[in-house]
Amino acid sequence: MGIVVGTRPDCVDEEKLDMMAELAKDHIVIVEYGIESCYDRTLERINRGHDFECARRACAMTAERGLPMGAHFILGLPGESRQMMLEECAMINELPIRSVKFHQLQFVKNTPMVLDYEQHPADFERFTLDEYLDFFCDMLERLRPDLYIERFAGEVPPRFVTDTPWGLIRNAELLHLLDRRLEERDTWQGRLYYVK
Repeated sequence: MGIVVGTRPDCVDEEKLDMMAELAKDHIVIVEYGIESCYDRTLERINRGHDFECARRACAMTAERGLPMGAHFILGLPGESRQMMLEECAMINELPIRSVKFHQLQFVKNTPMVLDYEQHPADFERFTLDEYLDFFCDMLERLRPDLYIERFAGEVPPRFVTDTPWGLIRNAELLHLLDRRLEERDTWQGRLYYVK
């Protein structure tokens, strides 16, 4: 029937995208890019091996071929304040993507990220569950209303992470809590998108 190609923006080129476009004539082909951050300083710090301009180029080349695409971002990467993360919404809105997945930074055991956190904890924005729900509502208000939000938080099995600050809450329950918080705040996706 089709395929979703999850890849990095620095791993595509004209030839690969042409092949996907050809395949898309008879099949469903969706491309999802792991962009992670819109800030070059962050991408360099976490050793992504590409900058944000590379992501913009990959998205533009993909859109030129009419391939639907999504992107993935991590909230809470080192050196990014909450204000910086909110400001990313404008950059995300400019990308020719139709869907986006977010998740909060989680510390997977025995990774360089854990070491970075242990050495520089003040560089990391950590969210309680309540703070994250409110913060994500703030993000939703700024994201364009036609953008499909496929995920707003992630689940890593507890045995792989250094801690589980939100307990063992599952994504379905998180979605229910987010819906309730949006109702409490009487707000919605895109509420601030058109405000100048």
